[in-house]
Amino acid sequence: MPSPSPSRSRHRAGPALFAAAAAVAGLLLAGLPATASQAAGQETCRPDGLYRTPGVNVPYCSVYDSAGREKMGADHPRRVIGYFTGWRTGKDGKPAYLASDIPWDKITHINYAFAHVDGGNRLSVGSDTAKNPATGMTWPGVEGAGMDPDLPYKGHFNLLNKFKKQHPDVKTMISVGGWAETGGYFADDGTRVDSGGFYSMATHADGSVNQAGIETFADSAVDFVRKYGFNGVDIDYEYPTTMKDAGNPLDWSFANGRRAGLVKGYAALMKTLREKLDRAGAADGRHYLLSVAAPSSGYLLRGMETFQVQKYLDYVNIMSYDLHGAWNEHVGPNASLFDDGKDSELAAAGVYTTSQYGGVGYLNTDWAYHYFRGSMPAGRINIGLPYYTRGFKNVTGGTDGLWGKAPSTDCPAGSGLTKCGDGAVGIDNLWHDLDTDGEESPAGSNPMWHAKNLEKGIVGDYVTDYGFPADTKLTGTYARKYDATLVAPWLWNAEKKVFLSTEDEQSVKAKADYVADRGIGGTMVWELAGDYAWDAGRGQYVPGSTLTDTMYDTFKSASPYGAERATIDMPAEALDVDVAFGEFPLGDSNYPISPKLKITNNTKTALPGGTEFRFDYATSAPGNAKDQSGWGTSVIRSDHTGANVGGLKGDYHRVSLRLPAWQSLAPGASTTVDLVYYLPVSTPSNWTVSFGGKTYALAGDLARGTTVVEPGTGTPTPTPTPTPTGSGSPSPSPSPTDGTGQCAAPAWDAATPYGGGITVSHEGHSWKSKWWTKGEEPGTTGEWGVWQDLGAC
Repeated sequence: MPSPSPSRSRHRAGPALFAAAAAVAGLLLAGLPATASQAAGQETCRPDGLYRTPGVNVPYCSVYDSAGREKMGADHPRRVIGYFTGWRTGKDGKPAYLASDIPWDKITHINYAFAHVDGGNRLSVGSDTAKNPATGMTWPGVEGAGMDPDLPYKGHFNLLNKFKKQHPDVKTMISVGGWAETGGYFADDGTRVDSGGFYSMATHADGSVNQAGIETFADSAVDFVRKYGFNGVDIDYEYPTTMKDAGNPLDWSFANGRRAGLVKGYAALMKTLREKLDRAGAADGRHYLLSVAAPSSGYLLRGMETFQVQKYLDYVNIMSYDLHGAWNEHVGPNASLFDDGKDSELAAAGVYTTSQYGGVGYLNTDWAYHYFRGSMPAGRINIGLPYYTRGFKNVTGGTDGLWGKAPSTDCPAGSGLTKCGDGAVGIDNLWHDLDTDGEESPAGSNPMWHAKNLEKGIVGDYVTDYGFPADTKLTGTYARKYDATLVAPWLWNAEKKVFLSTEDEQSVKAKADYVADRGIGGTMVWELAGDYAWDAGRGQYVPGSTLTDTMYDTFKSASPYGAERATIDMPAEALDVDVAFGEFPLGDSNYPISPKLKITNNTKTALPGGTEFRFDYATSAPGNAKDQSGWGTSVIRSDHTGANVGGLKGDYHRVSLRLPAWQSLAPGASTTVDLVYYLPVSTPSNWTVSFGGKTYALAGDLARGTTVVEPGTGTPTPTPTPTPTGSGSPSPSPSPTDGTGQCAAPAWDAATPYGGGITVSHEGHSWKSKWWTKGEEPGTTGEWGVWQDLGAC
């Protein structure tokens, strides 16, 4: 894949605003251990595809129903997850957004942003002081912000738990990391400590997994959620990708040297967290959630292999925003739902004209959703919506700025860029960060309530809080534009040549309908403080819940989300055959994407030559996957073909590949296949393996309702397939009989390919193949031919 500039994350805030956070003594909010009878039935509530911690009776039914769907309240069949940030305290003279401002009845989950990885590899929110927003700060005289005296800590954590008592269906998650604190953290005085954060906690400098650091972090995470009453942990690691110079430039000194081991460290981190949270949950009688904020950019995901951590997650929150912004010159939407075939960044990279891509544009929410749908049920995926803008100034070309250009070489200090986009500033950049020189970082970043005031020509009375004079006048008109194909609104100021990508009721309603129609789990919002409402008394837009209300109103009557991953009937019996994708070339060398598929037979029975494997992979990549190992890999069904303008039409391509006829796979043995595909996909799923006239699922798919068996131990029930399996039973061949006329083996068929060791019946005899064959009639190949005569039957 060509390498467009990596999309930046939304998780940013000025350093002065991160000056606090810490863990102090708290209250263990946990239930009682599950009874034996409860534990025995917990598997019925496990979500499809979720990893089972060995030897642990996880109390899934405390969170999920008998269909594996999350229980969120009668009027919440879909998730509305809001990030609530710790730094909008009002103590800096800017408007506050406190727990009392959250629309508690309209949401299902709150992610508190952010905790960090401290210098000792522990989860932390800083030192225990009265200035700590998380655990020590108070807001005397602020309506709704009085502390709960029954809790031994104050701050945001106190208020979150106070309101959870009133809204017990709402779950809270502690989010760790973010753009600014993935590779370091902010000390109590607001200075950034370049500690290495996730990068060094999970991965040694030589690229090996730092399991000791991971264990320390995971243990501290369990202690933290118990201490402060959280329902789980949300990991915002930005980014464990092999793409060079991805993530915060301040972290590159830690990240770049470790790129080859970041994915492996990430997987070890998530597995360890899953297992420790499960063990804690079993002891506490409650299931603790684990989620991540995941990239949506095809560029970043190309360097994350097949996102192998999905199986450890209760759900994934896709950061389907920051798809265009002032890190490069291409002027486009922050978070379009669909591709329109005109994205100037993709066009410049040859995506629309390179045949292997199939015209699939990969910088949009629909593409990102389908990437994850390839490995997860729709209900374990939540799409991200931004309650903030991205924008440019001095835009030339395009249609009202859309797909125009705004190049600049005046890039923010510390950005690592020599060429960038000309980001909007001043009144068009209210929520800006500061660069490493302490200057305004041009980005066109504004809360939606400010964008709505710009659209209406209103100078809000809050501008003085952000350093603007009370008599500030707007220049030009901010005309609202909307592209129905992209599902993207924006403001265009023709006089200033300013483009601000926005969200409003029309786009959010369309995205909510998209979620409801496709069975998607829900939405995630960065961040709640950017939503708006109209204040008639003040004659301006103010922080509110209009967009969140729109999602709630759409979702409350929606059907239950999609809880099953497969779209075809899958076998109930599964074999312990492991499949793993590995040995990916790193970073920009990984095009075309060319991993090795390793198949390991953990059963006690040899898999004969001709054994057929099938799997689904996401339509985020075109249906042109192939192998370079002579396995005859082919796509046998595609749910989508062609470009993706207006959205991908289906979820999967189904692939068939066969163990070569001359090769059987003994118990405990492994074999590898060199695969090639052309856009990123998450871990392929819905695997089947067919031989001996029977089709099995694979245990590693973690599907609900399957039983792991040894092949041939039960009564085989042939499973019809669209094409012949080309394989037979690996069990011992029958002994010759005296010719009863009742042949047990399947009849030989001239059109069927047979691998070695397969028994058939023909002309009253049983015959066993010595190697792969097709069309060679038993009884005609001679003593030294392919068919061995086992005698009359």
